[in-house]
Amino acid sequence: MENTLVRTDFNFAGQTHVYHGKVRDVYSIGEDLLVMIATDRISAFDVVLPQGIPYKGQVLNQIAAKFLDATADIVPNWKLATPDPMVTVGLRCEQYKVEMVIRAYLTGSAWREYKAGARMLCGVPLPEGMKENEKFPSPIITPTTKEDVGHDENISKEEIIAQGLVSKEEYEQLEKYTYALFQRGTEMAAQKGLILVDTKYEFGKKDGKIYLIDEIHTPDSSRYFYADTYQELFDKGEDQRQLSKEFVRKWLMDNGFQGKDGQKAPEMTEEYCNSVSERYIELYEKIVGEKFVKADASDVAGRIEKNIINYLNK
Repeated sequence: MENTLVRTDFNFAGQTHVYHGKVRDVYSIGEDLLVMIATDRISAFDVVLPQGIPYKGQVLNQIAAKFLDATADIVPNWKLATPDPMVTVGLRCEQYKVEMVIRAYLTGSAWREYKAGARMLCGVPLPEGMKENEKFPSPIITPTTKEDVGHDENISKEEIIAQGLVSKEEYEQLEKYTYALFQRGTEMAAQKGLILVDTKYEFGKKDGKIYLIDEIHTPDSSRYFYADTYQELFDKGEDQRQLSKEFVRKWLMDNGFQGKDGQKAPEMTEEYCNSVSERYIELYEKIVGEKFVKADASDVAGRIEKNIINYLNK
């Protein structure tokens, strides 16, 4: 596991702040630039797991970069450059304190709530009699709060506006962008034989303008089903073949872990971590339609530092 990057501690010229998130380390350079490093950390149930996953950061960063470029005609985004396979440099924006989650199918946490009896999700009424992995009549937006620490919480549009997290006018613009981005992602997935099941988008504001920020359509932020077997498996009531982080969540739940107080994450062997890495690479190749080229991992931190310094010195 020596080729994984789970921690960074750089000090770049002009650096004003560093933020270590669940899986990303974000360095502020001056007033206007952010350097975002996608590490190989992996989180589930809002908990960072004890081991890194080889090449995970590269997979996430490169997928996000491709989708940011492919959706820039819909909404401006923060990306300026990718000087390293695990790094994106972009505009520093004031982040909205909500995440725009959009779902086309009843699965994951939404299904778990529905199964427990909930028929309202983030203020959105859900039809009676639905089954796991069933398609909604049309995609629904189920936002969450964006917390710096701890768990993000489900919240309704009405609560967001009432609490002043986002103005009514701006929230409605975020909704429009969310539907349009999801439609583009759905079309791009379909071309590769996949179904974009659900995802989340984060937005920020700079100079009075809304920008798409962070990652987009990656396996950490999205869930994909294989289109060719969807209907057959749904009709049989069987688990879907999917490309997402859900298989990690299921493995954790099978081992008695859901991030609750007092629970300890199960041991992640090198064999298991490599199997997760293979799943991430599989998703990259499937959704991007290109062979994944592993970056030199002999000194990941050194490579990243050198590439960032070269970019900043330009």
